[in-house]
Amino acid sequence: MKSTDLAAVRRTLWAAADELRANSKLTAVQYRQPVLGLIFLAYAEHRFEEVRPGLEAQVTARRPVTPGDYRAKSVLFVPELARLSNLVNLPEGEDVGKAVDGAIKAIENANPDLKDILPRGYQRLDRSTLIELLRLFAPLPRQLSGDAFGLIYEDFLSNFASQEGRLGGEFFTPYSIVRLIVDVIEPFHGRVLDPACGSGGMFVQCAKFVERHHESATKALSIFGTEKTEETVPLAKMNLAMHGLSGDIRLANTYYEDPHSVTGTFDFVMANPPFNVDKVDKTKLGALERFPFGLPKSDNANYLWIQQFYSALNGTGRAGFVMANSAGDAGHSERDIRRKLIESGAVDVMIAIGTNFFYTVTLPVTLWFLDRGKAGAEREDQVLFIDARHWYRQVDRAHRDFMPEHIEFLANIVRLYRGEEVETIDGSETLLKENFPDGKYADVAGLCKVSTRVEIEHQGWSLNPGRYTGTAAIKDDGENFNEKLAELYEEFSRLSDEADLMRAKVDTAIQGILDA
Repeated sequence: MKSTDLAAVRRTLWAAADELRANSKLTAVQYRQPVLGLIFLAYAEHRFEEVRPGLEAQVTARRPVTPGDYRAKSVLFVPELARLSNLVNLPEGEDVGKAVDGAIKAIENANPDLKDILPRGYQRLDRSTLIELLRLFAPLPRQLSGDAFGLIYEDFLSNFASQEGRLGGEFFTPYSIVRLIVDVIEPFHGRVLDPACGSGGMFVQCAKFVERHHESATKALSIFGTEKTEETVPLAKMNLAMHGLSGDIRLANTYYEDPHSVTGTFDFVMANPPFNVDKVDKTKLGALERFPFGLPKSDNANYLWIQQFYSALNGTGRAGFVMANSAGDAGHSERDIRRKLIESGAVDVMIAIGTNFFYTVTLPVTLWFLDRGKAGAEREDQVLFIDARHWYRQVDRAHRDFMPEHIEFLANIVRLYRGEEVETIDGSETLLKENFPDGKYADVAGLCKVSTRVEIEHQGWSLNPGRYTGTAAIKDDGENFNEKLAELYEEFSRLSDEADLMRAKVDTAIQGILDA
């Protein structure tokens, strides 16, 4: 299928599914799990039908095909009663909800790894809505490729997150933010941790990064996640499965539990943790080795998260995470922790992000990047600050994101700073030439600045990029300012007079209609 056709299918599917919800009694939260479950069934059936002819061609009377034969090919065995093609053709009067719940139970029984992952409760859905959903998704196994299902799953996660507002943001981090984090930390291979993993989007983008660089994600990456919300864990597991990935995702509260024994064991850490959380019980934090710079005295968990990300890295590990802007300038005990972190040499890059990139908050945020591998290197004493607040695409009235060339350009600034080769696949070449005409890193006012530890100390150990990058220089166009201002004011006055005249004509016309 062409990418343009696939994009149309993705839009059509969401529009149809959303219309069904709008005409039901379900909220977005109630609707999300069963719909994602049906997409998963469609994907499983597609993969099953892909390999079935080859396996059945090898069947003998003494050696029938078994579910184990499908698992050996990393494919789920889909019993006949779990296939959408059968569910959509149930006889009139059949209890469809009960049948779908039975299908979920059957596929779980045939594939024990799916136990407690797939959603149930389809009997709670209105019969007509469920039938229409089955008609919507049943043709997909024969129409789409495997990659398309992963993209559709991501679309639906994103759209549900948008509809659910603050609650949606707890399980979903916008794609362009995740992509930028991944492109900066460059997870080519190793152990990857997200201790607040939500629906697992960080892992999916890590895998895509590896595949863009022509390697196998399943061979290159080992995935570990924790998530404290019970109903979100299955979203992450389904997301991994839909993208052909596997990982160890645990239900745990990362403040108090450490199911992966993380300290010093990970090559990459990525996260979008909740901001400014209070009431964390510091007496239950467990091993203090996860907080090597001390506990903050304030009732705010930001620096508990930051230290967990740092301590989980091995000697060459990199971390990238989203953090509230306030953390970069927080005072008192939090400033002391930040100073120790900076003095460790691990703080590598800080990127300021503008407003409206998230569903949870409209406020601007900062992306933090740590690199424990730069200890002893030339960059050990330096931090790269990037102000990306003026880079965005307006998606709708309330949301923004980065275009692909923005992401590639911002990541290329980091690559130039590190002395790495830049990438220009997504169209950042023009931006690079405009800002770095020599093809080498240089400070650019209003965009990027490399600062030393001494400079950061003089700024009170602030990690706010705006303090370092300054503002862009404005070119002198040679025009006299007073003359230009007078010219603009004259134009403004003329347009105002015309507007007043137009308003009087409209008032007269409307009044005439009303008086008739």
